[in-house]
Amino acid sequence: MNADAAPRHARHPVGPLRSTYLPRTASALTSAMATYGIPLLVLATTRSAALTGLAFALEWVPRLAAFGWAGSLVDRRGASSVAFLASLGRALALAVGAVLLHLHPAGAGASATVMALAAITGVLTEFSYVASETAGAAAGRRAGARAHRVQAVLFGIDQSATLAGPALAGLLLLTGPARMLAVTTALSLLTALLALRTPSSPAAPAQVAQTETGAGLLTGLRTIRSLPALGWLVGGLALSNLAGAVLQAAGPVIVVNHYGQSTTAVGLVWSAAAAATLLSVTLCRFAIDRCGLWPVGAVCAALASLACFATAHAPDYLSYLVLVAVLMAADGGMTVVLRTLRSRLIPPEKFGSILSATILILLLPYPVAGVLTALTPPDALGPVITACAALQAAGLAAAFARLRTDPALRA
Repeated sequence: MNADAAPRHARHPVGPLRSTYLPRTASALTSAMATYGIPLLVLATTRSAALTGLAFALEWVPRLAAFGWAGSLVDRRGASSVAFLASLGRALALAVGAVLLHLHPAGAGASATVMALAAITGVLTEFSYVASETAGAAAGRRAGARAHRVQAVLFGIDQSATLAGPALAGLLLLTGPARMLAVTTALSLLTALLALRTPSSPAAPAQVAQTETGAGLLTGLRTIRSLPALGWLVGGLALSNLAGAVLQAAGPVIVVNHYGQSTTAVGLVWSAAAAATLLSVTLCRFAIDRCGLWPVGAVCAALASLACFATAHAPDYLSYLVLVAVLMAADGGMTVVLRTLRSRLIPPEKFGSILSATILILLLPYPVAGVLTALTPPDALGPVITACAALQAAGLAAAFARLRTDPALRA
């Protein structure tokens, strides 16, 4: 947020808890329930591993297509307005889906409904996410040298939501798909109301706004290229995200078909991973104070690579759960490093557009993972995960070797 936003924020009587952290909590919980719950809903409705992977891809492809628009819209209209409208639209889509599944709980109609929900909620969740990240980056800039602590708190909120969201979605799914969607609808409405408390980021001047609408994403990509520290870290994390995305997309198939567990056990895996990540983020916050960004990021990168290799050969459900938790905890530490670096380097007046380009690169592996899961027989998922682990290790090693002496990461 630039300097001319200071008077607006000063006039806003709401403290950071109500203006930033509560809206972020509601948004993150709703997003987690939708992101993890809809693939479970597809598996429960269709009983098809291929359609579950396809739904995961459908959830992410529209998100990627929406990034350029999301960043430009946040820059033009402000984070608060975009978060409100996106959450309200998501609530409407979920409500319609709940009614349709109540009327047609099985068959082709139910399959079409859940697949459409995957695509629609994916787009609206992305608009909400970009708006939340923009508001969070502004809070980090206001914290100055303690920006990494603010980012750790925000990421801790995200992981707490991921801890509760999958488990809650799995439990609600046991009571029926329509009820799960109804609860998620209510949470999305609450998110829309809380978004109104967020201090809005300043709108760009009209002439700039028109330019950024057509070229915001291209501007963001060019800016990333001009910031080597950010570019190398984003590239390494993108390859790392491929491994995590394959595990997420294939999770319902691995846990239900390979280990013989229930859909609730799928949610438990990601809830355990979120709990481990929450602990990791807390530890990393203090570790960065003492050691700096690069050492903490490098250690987390090594742990993530080792855990991913081991996950591909987990002998039972419990070991699989533990290894996924270790992998995601290490990834959480790297994310704190990325968010801190991002808030330091990206110009505030163009944060939405550049953030969209950054997230676009990081999330490109997700639809790829959905397609891989849909095309891979369940018995062959182990070798695919091993190959992804090799790419992850190579990408992270190259990124952190390049960043070892970069002044931006050592500051």
